[in-house]
Parts: sequence; C-alpha cells; structure tokens
Amino acid sequence: MKGSARCPRCGALLYRPSAVQLERITALTLAALFTFLIAQAFPIVELDVNGATSQTTLIGALVALWNEGMELVAIAVFCSTILFPLIELTALLYVLVPVRAGVVPPHFNLVLRAIQFVRPWGMIEVLMLGILVTIVKMTSLAHVIPEAALFAFGALTLMLAVVVLFDPRTLWDIADEIGARRCAGLPGERRGAPPAAGPGAQAR
Repeated sequence: MKGSARCPRCGALLYRPSAVQLERITALTLAALFTFLIAQAFPIVELDVNGATSQTTLIGALVALWNEGMELVAIAVFCSTILFPLIELTALLYVLVPVRAGVVPPHFNLVLRAIQFVRPWGMIEVLMLGILVTIVKMTSLAHVIPEAALFAFGALTLMLAVVVLFDPRTLWDIADEIGARRCAGLPGERRGAPPAAGPGAQAR
C-alpha cells in the first residue's frame, strides 16, 4: 500500500495514509496560500500620522512599528506571520503536487527538512493576536480595519491549524514507494540487481 509502514519483525501494518488525505491536504494548502496572499494584499489597519489618515497592509503596519522604535517586534511579526508561513506553504506545495503525480521533485529531502525547521516558528495565530493587541494600544496612531484582510487572517489561522496536523515525514514513505516502483521497471532490476534506496531511506 502506498505510503504504508509495517513492522520489520512481524509485518503488522503500523501506518497507512490514504490517498484522500493527500488530496485534501494539497487542496487545503493551496487554499491557505491564496488566503495568505489575500490577507497580505488588502489593508488591515488605518494609520493616523500628523492628522493624515491612510489605510495600509500588514507590511505597512510593520513599517509603522519599525518607525515607532519597535524594530524587534516588527522583525518578529514579519518572520512569524509572513516569512515562515509563506515558506512552509510554498514548500509543501512544491513536494505535494509532484508526489500526487507520482514524481519525486528535486531537492526533496532538503525541502522536507526546511518545512520541519520553519514549522515551529510559523505562529501566525499567536503573532496575529500580538500585532492586534499592539495596534490597539497604539490608538493614537492606528486602528484595525474589520474588512477583507482581517477576515482572511482569521480563515488562514483555521486553515493552518489543519495543515500543521499533517506530518510531512509521511511523504518520505510515499517517495520510497515511488522510487521502488521506478526501480522495478529498470532493466537492471529485471536481471536481479538490488533496488536503489529511495529518497526517504537516504534521508533516514
């Protein structure tokens, strides 16, 4: 079974991810990426500087935080609400879409390790609350706009909560299955040559 894991001693089935799960997580990741772009494209705060008001996006709010002397807060919010979630979503799609088609993409192991590295730092739900609290305290400078961007961030928080439940290490097992099927079709394999280790086995 594709992506299944069995005990090497007794052969008992330990784990069997379904193809439906892979389809769902791919669709949800793609939807989360589109929602992420919407959240970044529309204004989320209205700034009041020297009597002049202007609506701005999250990036603009980060610039305002930086100009107010809160550089560390601006950097932390940027990394946790923009950089790391974007890396995780795009990296997941980079491996999910080819794997669904039965192809292991280049740098497969490196991309999966990158996902595992950035995942703990992509705390968009926590940092979203933090920036909103910060902005609310800056009432003389800005206030939150309850429109498309804010609702998109709310939807994105729910989507990411589901996406992070998917263990990317499962893809190593699926990649091994793909590699085994390809090796089985090589002429050398028909003559009894030992199969090459798949990318998942190499990573482990």
